[in-house]
Amino acid sequence: MRIRRTLGLVLAAATLAGAGAAVGTAGAQAAAFPTITREECTDAGGQVKSIPYGGETCTLPDGTSQKIT
Repeated sequence: MRIRRTLGLVLAAATLAGAGAAVGTAGAQAAAFPTITREECTDAGGQVKSIPYGGETCTLPDGTSQKIT
């Protein structure tokens, strides 16, 4: 009985650690893909492009693209 309880606690801890890693990954992905407004795009010298069914993106003079919010 004691081994079962210990194994259950170990599995629960591993599950919680996995969920924490998933939240950290989502936060890192959000930071890796910043968004920009139309005003910020044009102020930075970028061009706003409309993509059918994909929203709008901003292409900056350095060649990078960002999604417009």
